[in-house]
Formats: sequence, C-alpha cells, structure tokens
Amino acid sequence: MSHFPKLLSSQIAYDVARTMLDGFDKHYRLFREASIEAKARFEAADWHGLQKLQRDRIAFYNDRVHEAVVTLQDEYDAERIDDEIWQQIKLHYIGLLTNHHQPELAETFFNSVCTRILHRSYFNNDFIFVRPAISTEYIENEESPVKPTYRAYYPGSREGMAACFERVVHNFQLTLPFEDLKRDIGYVLRAIDEHFGEFRTAPNFQVHTLSSLFFRNKSAFIIGRVINGDHTYPMVIPVIHGASSKLVLDTVLLRPEQLLILFSFAHAYFMVDMEIPSAYVTFLRDLLPRKARAEIYTSLGLQKQGKNLFYRDFLHHLQHSSDKFISAPGIKGLVMLVFTLPSFPYVFKVIRDAFAPPKETTRALVESKYRLVKQHDRVGRMADTLEYSDVAFPLSRFDEALVRELELHAPSMIEYQRAQDGGDEIVVRHLYIERRMTPLNIWLQEGTDAQVDHGIREYGDAVKELIAANIFPGDMLYKNFGVTRHGRVVFYDYDEIEYLTDCNIRRVPEPRNEEEEMSGEVWYTVRPHDIFPETYRTFLLGDLRVRAAFERHHPDFFDATMWQHHKDRLLAGHVHDFFAYQTQERFIHRYGAESTDVSRRAA
Repeated sequence: MSHFPKLLSSQIAYDVARTMLDGFDKHYRLFREASIEAKARFEAADWHGLQKLQRDRIAFYNDRVHEAVVTLQDEYDAERIDDEIWQQIKLHYIGLLTNHHQPELAETFFNSVCTRILHRSYFNNDFIFVRPAISTEYIENEESPVKPTYRAYYPGSREGMAACFERVVHNFQLTLPFEDLKRDIGYVLRAIDEHFGEFRTAPNFQVHTLSSLFFRNKSAFIIGRVINGDHTYPMVIPVIHGASSKLVLDTVLLRPEQLLILFSFAHAYFMVDMEIPSAYVTFLRDLLPRKARAEIYTSLGLQKQGKNLFYRDFLHHLQHSSDKFISAPGIKGLVMLVFTLPSFPYVFKVIRDAFAPPKETTRALVESKYRLVKQHDRVGRMADTLEYSDVAFPLSRFDEALVRELELHAPSMIEYQRAQDGGDEIVVRHLYIERRMTPLNIWLQEGTDAQVDHGIREYGDAVKELIAANIFPGDMLYKNFGVTRHGRVVFYDYDEIEYLTDCNIRRVPEPRNEEEEMSGEVWYTVRPHDIFPETYRTFLLGDLRVRAAFERHHPDFFDATMWQHHKDRLLAGHVHDFFAYQTQERFIHRYGAESTDVSRRAA
C-alpha cells in the first residue's frame, strides 16, 4: 500500500524533481545530437569519427547521472532529504512526465539518480519506479507536433513499386549521390519477386519505413515493413559506399531470421535519431515478436533502459518459476564463476577473488576489458554484457553446491540479508549477465561431422573478423566461444583480450641446435604481447575432424602472415566492412554487378 502524502506541499520536492528531469533532458538531447551527427559522418565516410561517436555516446548516460547527483547533493543536500519529501519528489516527477516524449527513459534516469544517492538498504518501492507510471502508448497522438515515427507509401500497383522505393530512398535526404539508384531499386524488386514467388499485391498494399536511418559500422539501414493484405513482412535495405565513393543499395533483407541477426546481442548498438523511442520499439516488435523489448531498446543504444527492462523481466520470471540457480555446465574458468537458471536463457558471471596460475590479472583489469568490449564495435562476434551491482536473489533458489562455490571463490562478492517478505537473500555485489550459448568445445565434442565442419568454419570466421576489428581474443580455446541459436560462433571470455595493434606477431624461430629442437619447453624469448599463431595448432587441432575442417576452411589460420596483414591494414587506418548477412545475399554477388569493394567480407 502506498504511503504517499496527499498534498504536495514541498517546494524543495518540486525543485529536486525538476532538476532530475533537466538532467535527463540534457542527456537525451546529447544522445539525439550524436545520432544526428552519425548521418554526416556516414556521408563523409569518416569511419573513425563514427566509431568515436559511438564510444562517446555510451558514456553519456553515466556522465549525466553523475552530474545530477552532484547537483542534488550540492544544492539540496539530497542525502539528508527525509522519506516524505522523497515520496513527493517522485509524485512531482510523475506530473512533469505527463506530456513527455520519453517518459520510460526518464523514469529509468530517476531510478539511477535515486539509487546513487540512497543506499541500497534504504530506498524502497515508494521512492523508485518499480513499474512504469506513465504510459508510452499513443504519444504521437498528442497535439504537440512530432516527427512521425514511420512513413507510409502506397504504390497503387505492382508497376508503381519502383517509383515508390525511389521515394522511400530520397525521403532520407542523403546528400551524397547514388551510383545507380534505378539499377539498385531494380535489384530490390527482383529480390522481392524471388523471395515471394509470384507476388500479387492486395488492395491495401503498403510499404512503411521508419523515419530515421539506422547507422552501424560503415552502413546505413532503411528499416521497414511490407503490408500485403493480412500479412506483414519485414524489409531492411542496407545503404553503403560503393567503389566510386557514391552510395549503393547493398541488398534487401526480407526474412525475420535476418532481422534477428541484424539486431543480435553480438552487434554494436545502432545510432538512430528517435523523438519517441517507444514508438520505434513498438514498430520493431511488430517485425521481431520473439525479441524482448529490453533487447530492442539495447540495440537502439538505450542500453540503460534495456538493462532496466531486462531486470523487470528477470524478476517476473523468478516469480513464475521454481528451478534453482546452478553452476553453468562446461569447463570452469580461472577468472569467472559462472552460474545459470536452467529455465532462463542467460548466464551470470562473477569475478573470482583470486586467480590461479597461469592467470596474471586483477579485478580492475578484468573490469576494464569488459568496458572495452562494451565500447568497441563487436562486429557480430562478441556477446554484449549487462553489468549489475548489488543484485539480491532468493537464497532458497540457489543450489547448495553453488552457494559453497561462491563462498569459497568469491566471498567478497556476496553477503546475506533478510528480505522484506521475511525470507533470506544472497546479494551479489557485482556481476555480468550474458546470453547463454552452447560452449563451442561441447558443440565440437558432441556434434555430427556436419556440425563440426560448420563450427570450425564459424570459429575461424569469428577470429578473423575480430582481428580485422582490432581485437585479439587472447585465449583462443574453444571453451571461450559459444554457438548461438542461429548457429553463429561468438566470443564471450574477455579477460585476456588485447588490441591487435598492441600485439607483436611473431613466427617461432628456427631451433639453433638439436637440444632446442627436441625441447618440450619454450626455448625462445617470449615478451609481453608476443603472439605466435603457428603454436595454436597444438591445442586447436587435437581432434581429427577439427583438423580436417580447418584445412578445408582456414588453411591460413596458423600463418603469421595473415595476422600481420590485418595488423598492417589497421595501422594504416583501414576500417573493415562487416555485414550481418551472408556474402551471397549481396546484390553484387546475386546479380553479377561489379564489386564495390573486393575487401568486403560478410559477418
């Protein structure tokens, strides 16, 4: 039962609420400005600038929260504000959100500020937003003018589709000219015909496209849907720079599974300008009904909102399940304790208090590696992580063996407390949460010959794409890679990653005598950051099926020349192309058009 006061009598409460909302509004204004600037960087082919913009934007949220906390402490001595005033602050804040265009994001910002000021054991559900207070439905229907979330086009007939798609493209007002837009639109229509067979337009045939372009890596995406009678189909058209430095339409994606990969947790966040983000999420949910709203918000660069919604979904799942948290199956890591809830498709990772040899690292260094991955272009090959502090779990839901493991290997990371309902809780002070995947070593051990072949092809592609993106995984063992439900191999163990450009790529020196040649130990000097690709054969090719697959798909994998080639290109300033679709799906391969860039690879 709420104990909110009936009268909002405190001027300080209103002023604090106004200050917090001003902090959020500043954050979202800067967020949108960065997303708008992405368009100019894309058109200028300023790929390094686009990467920096992406990195900087990730830090915006925490910077604004910190600013708000400092302001509230300096001007209002916020830590000393009593319970009744905090309740009034929340009510004033709700009132200020009545006509707001991002109320759900502003509520999350309020929670972030509130929990920074008030200790975890002090704030309660009256002080923070446990569930949304303001609806995000039909915000566009309000009288205040807003940019429409999507545009609707009516081709009128099958013959009118070329003109329709030309309008679609031109409405994004890209200033850089197209290489041959009529040709590319012809390819789009041809691909639509091939996908749907004899495509007959129903009387209410429509094409809807979101009003802003989605930017990631070196591509801009037109994202929309085709409505034909009672059926709705996804439609994504990537726009890239061609060899002539003009724009081209690279392909058209029409299958839901293609969109799932495009919005995968292993890709970097999109940069997209949204006045009403909830409307974008609703549109995308229509195309991706199996993807949680939390994941869509995260893909749109609103990772704090995604994190908030994920935690609500997690609590909801706990309420409606009864299985216990257990240690995750697979080989145990030397840095992380990993546990999971079998009914929930995620794993929870806790840094150990001490690391057994040969690991030489620290907690601070491990945390810095995870921050690096968050800020880097993950190119579809590194799992995103959700980072939480002070997470309380019902102790009764923890397997006894898991509790003993946490007490033995990470005692500083846990504490026990009494819950409000009288039960016991185990509080984990710091953890990472990732999507659960099948460890690649298990996939290779238990898989058919075809699955082993696929796994090794994907593993080699994943490593090559990571080093092309300037990421050296460090620990190359199969146990540090996972296989997603789409069959893609993704890296997820980050404690040893380095920038490839910081690594010294070396060949094993020729032995100088018989004693060195017969030695079972490393007889040559190995300096920090030295890597020897040919030595990976020792621990990667023990299985005959694996060896054969490597020889088929990646004969250059153990050659230092391949690794050095990628490093040289990176040092020269080259930014590689990565695509969330297969090479054969690109128009230059499907329809024999002249290649726009022979260096492009599919992700």
